[in-house]
Amino acid sequence: MRPIYIWQHKNWTDFQWDSGKIEKLLGEVRNIQGKVFGTFSMVGFETQSKTALEAMTQDVVMSSEIEGERLKADSVRSSLARHLGLDYAGLPESDHYIEGVVQVTIDAVTNCNKPLTAERLFDWHAALFPYGRSGAYKITVANWRQGDDAMLIVSGAMGKEKVHYRAPDSCQVPEEMEKFLAWINSDTQTDSILKAAVAHLWFVAIHPFDDGNGRLTRTITDLLLARSDNMQHRYYSLSAEIRNNRKEYYDILERTTCGKPEITEWLIWFLNCTKQAMEKSLEKVKTIVEKTKFWDIHKDTQLNERQRKIINMLWDEFFGKLTTSKWAKICKCSQDTALRDIHDLIEKGILKPSEASGRSKNYILAFLA
Repeated sequence: MRPIYIWQHKNWTDFQWDSGKIEKLLGEVRNIQGKVFGTFSMVGFETQSKTALEAMTQDVVMSSEIEGERLKADSVRSSLARHLGLDYAGLPESDHYIEGVVQVTIDAVTNCNKPLTAERLFDWHAALFPYGRSGAYKITVANWRQGDDAMLIVSGAMGKEKVHYRAPDSCQVPEEMEKFLAWINSDTQTDSILKAAVAHLWFVAIHPFDDGNGRLTRTITDLLLARSDNMQHRYYSLSAEIRNNRKEYYDILERTTCGKPEITEWLIWFLNCTKQAMEKSLEKVKTIVEKTKFWDIHKDTQLNERQRKIINMLWDEFFGKLTTSKWAKICKCSQDTALRDIHDLIEKGILKPSEASGRSKNYILAFLA
């Protein structure tokens, strides 16, 4: 039996949801949102900019990865840094394609309060497909999809495809998008975070382009979340969280778009995903604040380059446990030198032996103990 898709219901965009089931969760998201921005206010502009750069880099890379496309993070970071006026010395040059993807993100976030128009979407689409092709296939670029072929979301090997969703016919897209854009740009009574969730689902349901609908969906979502945050930078990556829960993401979209326009389940999933992204951002911001305090305390402490390198790694990206042998390997020095460095930091109150040390002694930052 063929499913009745969400857009086939009368007045399908009059979405319904159970406010009682989402009210508490929405409040929790708003509470974390306030904590993130409150914590950010404690750090300087340079730290804020660097953190935003990392979040936006992650967002661009992960949004593409959801679609099975891997971008080089350093190239994305280089392009973003240049557009944001940040130092990008030592980073590789980005190619024409990455430049286009980054420009779309920059425009959506830094110009989040500008109206979202068909022309703006067409510009974004052209930037994502500068050569007018999706893989080996020529597609319609910078315009709504056209032709009589059905827009199907399928999976599986050729001849054994499973149809997950069928979008409205191409002839319906202009009218559907006109209604969507009018709603995006209107002052609705819908909470701004819920508006981002509704817009995400609505755009996916229309699927107005030949390709790139997923990436543009998440771009529109970032634009609306930036409006909600009232900030022109991103400090958390929803795309990264979606990537971490990709199967659940596709499952919930399929269940919702193949049913009635009652979207409570989708809103709950979206809010939980946003909450998780914000919570991770909050932890990162707290670490940045603590790191800033640490270096303020030790700004006059005599440290060699090896010690500074390891300390910064412990704050930022150290994997596993810090042992003498690992120190020697990372710093390319003898174990005797590593041990002297470690003992010196213990005497200065910067390192301490971990209480969880087993047969192999390891060390942690005393500041975080």
